[in-house]
Amino acid sequence: MQIEKSTFQFLKNLQKNNDRDWFAEHKPTYEKAKENSKEVFTAIHHKLQNHDEIEKSKMMRIYRDVRFSKDKTPYKAHFANSYSRLGKELRGGYFLRIRPGESFLAGGFWEPSKDDLFRIRKEIEQDSSEIRAILDHAAYKKHFGGTFESFSELKTAPRGFDKEHPDVDLLRKKGFIATKNFTDAEVLSPNFIDKVDESYKALRPFFDLFSDILTTNLNGEKMV
Repeated sequence: MQIEKSTFQFLKNLQKNNDRDWFAEHKPTYEKAKENSKEVFTAIHHKLQNHDEIEKSKMMRIYRDVRFSKDKTPYKAHFANSYSRLGKELRGGYFLRIRPGESFLAGGFWEPSKDDLFRIRKEIEQDSSEIRAILDHAAYKKHFGGTFESFSELKTAPRGFDKEHPDVDLLRKKGFIATKNFTDAEVLSPNFIDKVDESYKALRPFFDLFSDILTTNLNGEKMV
């Protein structure tokens, strides 16, 4: 099971011909590419279930919502899938995007709720040593470079937090995401599914720690 070259070729062609007439003409090719991607996403789901508990697997629709976007192209020139962890105690989720030249996987907390973000920041303020240890973990550094990505960051510490705090770089983040890019050759290789799963396994210490943080108070007492 792997991503076929024909799937990649369809996405490359869609990047150059992102309009409804072309898409309608090539709908059978799209259906084949979609089915191939879905099979790969499902295989990854099965792999994940061997070392995590997944509540939901969702393949994203290729159709774009252009109502509030300056980009009026009607289709996403990629296939993507998300995997949500099970229950209130297993926090975080996985993501994978297949796009020629821009494929990547991610995991973590993209847009945590106001309460969750505040709880994470209070943990950082009180003691960031365990979080820093995650970033310094050999497997995490190998797959994710030893950093957290964020969709947005504040210019300074959030309100109510010390601007001179030694961990202000973490306090400024509005999300906590681990990302890893893949070359086209890696995506098309027979062992791509295993490579994705290996990276997802490297996220577990991160997920386990943040799940513990988000289900306890600052005294370490369980809240769920």
